[in-house]
Amino acid sequence: MADQRNFLDVSPRQGALFFGAAEDGQVVMLNLLRFRKQADYSHAPQLEPDGGITGREAYDRYMHEMEPLLLASGGEVLFSGSAAGFLIGPEDEYWDHVLLVRQASKAAFLAFASDPQAVMVTAHRTAAVADSRLLPCRPERTAGN
Repeated sequence: MADQRNFLDVSPRQGALFFGAAEDGQVVMLNLLRFRKQADYSHAPQLEPDGGITGREAYDRYMHEMEPLLLASGGEVLFSGSAAGFLIGPEDEYWDHVLLVRQASKAAFLAFASDPQAVMVTAHRTAAVADSRLLPCRPERTAGN
C-alpha cells in the first residue's frame, strides 16, 4: 500500500543520512510540489496578505524572494514548470509544479537553506505547499565530459 502521508519538511533521519554521506560535489534537487488551494499562514500570520492568497500565489512569493538568495549562494534554478499526470507512474498521482535546483555542494545547500533570510522566506513555501518530494540527484558526468 502506498504511503498516504504528506511530506513538507526534511526529517531529522533523512537530513542526517544526506548530510552525513561522504560524497560531495554538485547536487541537483528535484522538487515535486502540490499546492494548497488556499495558502495557510497560521504559522506566520504577519506574512499573510489581506484577503488571503492561493497556495500557488504563496509559492510564487517564495520563489520571488528566494531566488536572489539562491543565486548569491552559487545555486541556480535549472527548471521551473507545471506538471501533468505521469506518462509512466501512478495514474492517480499528480504534482502541480516541478523544480530543479543546482547547488555546488551539500555544504553550499546547507549554508543557503540555513541562512536566516532564507528561513524567514520559507514561511511562504510552508503556507503554499500541501505535499512535496525533494530528491537530491548527483550528476554522473558534467557537461562537456
